[in-house]
Amino acid sequence: MAEHQMRTRLAHEAARIMAEEGVGDYGQAKRKAAQRLHQPTTEDLPSNQEIERALRKYQSLFRLEQPGHLQVLRKEALHAMRFFKRFSPVLVGPVADGNAGKFSEIILHLFADTTEEVTIFLINNDIPFDQTHVTLNIAGKGKISFPSFEFMAGDAPVALVVMPVSTQRATLRSVVDGKPVVRLDTKRLQELLVA
Repeated sequence: MAEHQMRTRLAHEAARIMAEEGVGDYGQAKRKAAQRLHQPTTEDLPSNQEIERALRKYQSLFRLEQPGHLQVLRKEALHAMRFFKRFSPVLVGPVADGNAGKFSEIILHLFADTTEEVTIFLINNDIPFDQTHVTLNIAGKGKISFPSFEFMAGDAPVALVVMPVSTQRATLRSVVDGKPVVRLDTKRLQELLVA
């Protein structure tokens, strides 16, 4: 099989793995795809951008329930944004850009002077959470790690990434392809839900 054809097959298999098995890491999806297609992981594997394109195509072809599921997640996101309004939340990730699948989480960026403000807010509202860190690509500043709080809101996983107020207007770029990240404030999300 030609190298280009195998690379395309690997991208599509990695996309299927991400969509159907909930694998969120591109590298892990590539390794699983290579293993299933009996290809060495040292060969020329598809880029993250190729897998992302294949994932969008896969969802448009095979995930007929995806638009309905996206609406449900966006409604949950709007509810969460109203709840966390004191932190000027913006919605990012697959729920914001319309690429959400059944395993997608709602990702909100919150802006606070200190991480402790969000921690205390979660504790005072009896929301159990796990704390971790995520790396974001901020235009002009590069990749920076920020604290993230993860919890379940009904059936939807939610991640709150806490950023300094000074980064509220900063341009975020995708770690995958360097393109600007889609960010929806409450008003814009409401408009999308009505449209």
